Amino acid sequence: MLTITQSLIGLIIFLLIVEFFRLRKACKQFPPGPTPLPLLGNLVHLNFQFHRDLLMELAKTHGNMYTLWFGWVPVVILNGFEAVKDGMTTHPEDVSGRLVSPFFRALAKGKGIILASGRSWKQQRRFGIMTLRNLGMGKKGLEHRVQEEASHLVELFVNLKGRPVDPSFPLFHSISNVICAVVFGYHFSDEDKTFHELIRATEQIFRFAGSFVHQSKEGAKPKYDEENLVYVINDLFLGGSETSSTTLYWGLLYMVVNPDIQEKVQKELDAVLGPSQLICYEDRRKLPYTNAVVHEIQRFSNIVFVGMPRVCVRNTTLLGFPVRKGTIVIPNIASVLYDPEQWETPRQFNPGHFLDKEGNFIPREAFLPFSAGHRVCLGEHLARTELFIFFASLLRAFTFRLPEGVSKISTEPLLGGTLQPHPYRVCAIPR
Repeated sequence: MLTITQSLIGLIIFLLIVEFFRLRKACKQFPPGPTPLPLLGNLVHLNFQFHRDLLMELAKTHGNMYTLWFGWVPVVILNGFEAVKDGMTTHPEDVSGRLVSPFFRALAKGKGIILASGRSWKQQRRFGIMTLRNLGMGKKGLEHRVQEEASHLVELFVNLKGRPVDPSFPLFHSISNVICAVVFGYHFSDEDKTFHELIRATEQIFRFAGSFVHQSKEGAKPKYDEENLVYVINDLFLGGSETSSTTLYWGLLYMVVNPDIQEKVQKELDAVLGPSQLICYEDRRKLPYTNAVVHEIQRFSNIVFVGMPRVCVRNTTLLGFPVRKGTIVIPNIASVLYDPEQWETPRQFNPGHFLDKEGNFIPREAFLPFSAGHRVCLGEHLARTELFIFFASLLRAFTFRLPEGVSKISTEPLLGGTLQPHPYRVCAIPR
């Protein structure tokens, strides 16, 4: 006679076999991908990680649109420039839903812009764009705020007199003050303890790794009320601080690692701009090499290695394949910015990606750090303005070097809400 243990083992094996065939049947309704296992899905294929290189490796076997299973939850991955562009822009309205984890769902309550979906997202995004324009986005008023904060940052480094410093906090502080000046009309000082707490809280939110297993649902009718305004301001602060400051953090690291590129930028700045002239965003047209370096910093650092997950809000077609309403879609932004069919040396830091043979700046269609489609970053223009003015201001004023006795520095990323460099220290030597 079979023992209870043997019976239980037999039952478990039987249930696993049934589950396996149920999964196989379900897989036929989605784009092909690695065969999922019962309970685990494709976590084994991913080595229990969600890494950009693994996603690109899987595309070599399964194509540029494939399905991964996280338990019983299917996720469609778009890989490479053509797949991401077509998937996000052919029927942009169809893939405009937002997937959020239970933690962030409770945090956002379906309000604001970043984590909202449906009618609420449309209304609040429209409100956010209109408000930013009214506050000066794309005009000299907002650019002046960026110039002011860049000047404060230069002054801070001047006061250090070349002493080693981790530039992470000063960069975050200055970039955050731009959006604070816009939404609060107030500049926080370096010593303001409340502002330090706000910055630390923002960093913790970005580093918190929540589960993304959730299907989004339409909430109640959205309202333009005080609570929604608070969430919109919070989204503007989150989106307008962490990403730009982290990109600049990578930028200074790349200048230390590539002193020849740093020197070329400084020569161009010296030749075109006066030593005390305010740098404006329009100057990028006269500074093609500097502009190319800023773009390459964004491309190569690739701080948001996959786009935020989308949810199909209706039955649709992606790359000729029918996809059901409620399906999670993830655009692999890293695969676009490192696509070997779009970039000559995708795994090298090379400003030449954005220059023609005569040294003129050339835009690249595969440059999609702000994503694409209806969910493209609404603060893209502000971010571009900040990155150019801050970077050019710093390199005109300083040469960045490693501290004495330090000969090596890591360029490998740390995985969090954004891809961060390993903490490092530099010396800003006045020029």
